[in-house]
Amino acid sequence: MTYKISHPTKVVECEIDLPSSKSISNRLLIIQSLCKNNFEIKNLSASDDTRSLEEALNSSKTTIDIGAAGTSFRFLTAFLSSQKGKEFILTGTERMKERPIKILVDVLRKMGAQIEYLEKEGFPPLNIEGSELKGDKIEIDGGISSQFISALLLIAPTLTEGLNLSIIGELVSKPYVKMTLSLMEEFGITHSWNNNTISIKHQKYIAQNYTVESDWSAASFWFEIAALSDNCNIKLNGLTENSIQGDKKVMELFKELGVRSTFENGTLTLTKNKILNFPNTLDLLETPDLYQPLKCALFGLNKSSNFSGLTTLKNKETDRIIAVENEFQKLSSTKIIETYKDHRMAMSFAPLCLKFEELQINNPEVVSKSYPNYWQDLEKGGFKISS
Repeated sequence: MTYKISHPTKVVECEIDLPSSKSISNRLLIIQSLCKNNFEIKNLSASDDTRSLEEALNSSKTTIDIGAAGTSFRFLTAFLSSQKGKEFILTGTERMKERPIKILVDVLRKMGAQIEYLEKEGFPPLNIEGSELKGDKIEIDGGISSQFISALLLIAPTLTEGLNLSIIGELVSKPYVKMTLSLMEEFGITHSWNNNTISIKHQKYIAQNYTVESDWSAASFWFEIAALSDNCNIKLNGLTENSIQGDKKVMELFKELGVRSTFENGTLTLTKNKILNFPNTLDLLETPDLYQPLKCALFGLNKSSNFSGLTTLKNKETDRIIAVENEFQKLSSTKIIETYKDHRMAMSFAPLCLKFEELQINNPEVVSKSYPNYWQDLEKGGFKISS
């Protein structure tokens, strides 16, 4: 499938109901499965990743194919390892089999987990025999993926000895670890975080109904659209001003790319502020998912910045740094964009039609991984889409 995308006026006016947060939804599903009493999750994400995790947790199958859902794979690796007396095969797409899991598996094995690699050492698929894990004092490298840490923290309260998790080196995507701990607190779990060690004692999750807020990562593409438009009035519904999501930093970053954002009555409105004062260097260690919309906005505005803190991007759905540069090189000639089976490639390159008249996006269906209604929402903003 291909989509041709254009915008005849370059003026974007619309009101959008953003998708609910995939990151929050996935954590809540694990908490729900670990909680003795059931509770309702309202506004659960409709993304492929969340659907596949929910299906896996509610399935009686012993072979679980999680598809391309990286977060779900990592959370399930820890969760299934703690399911005493049960045995599972955990697998995914061919790309998933290229995404490293060794650091998490090594830590879980030290805790008593019975995990074997079924193909390549250090990579999915895995054979997991659930066992009684021992937490106590454990170390983990913080520089590879915060999802490894969140996976361990979520099961920590269920461990008889609790968990004292020491993070070695620099922690990437720290807001996601804070999000995990914040959600756990909502369900009665206390913790301490002193220096580089997070301590969680054996406790019980306390059930309560929860409504998932909208996704700040999804909002970032509308900030990009606002920056690239000639003028705009974009209303985004469902976001919270005091969000636990780290990507709310998008407001601060895009302010320097000409986007004014104001909250009123629960709606975030984007307009133009005419400021173009983006920093020459920017560290995205804590918010790497903002790299693609920021990089594409800068490209469309003929601006540049030196980014750091991008070490996690090579192990995403694709190597995002290489993929972005490949497609930039093609924009001056073919205007045909490959998406590399990466939802964020499709969503960050589509807005560039505001500067390049018409773009062709190959495999546009990849957006279902996190933002299933993305293309319909673009049409609400005046974009023309044809297949």
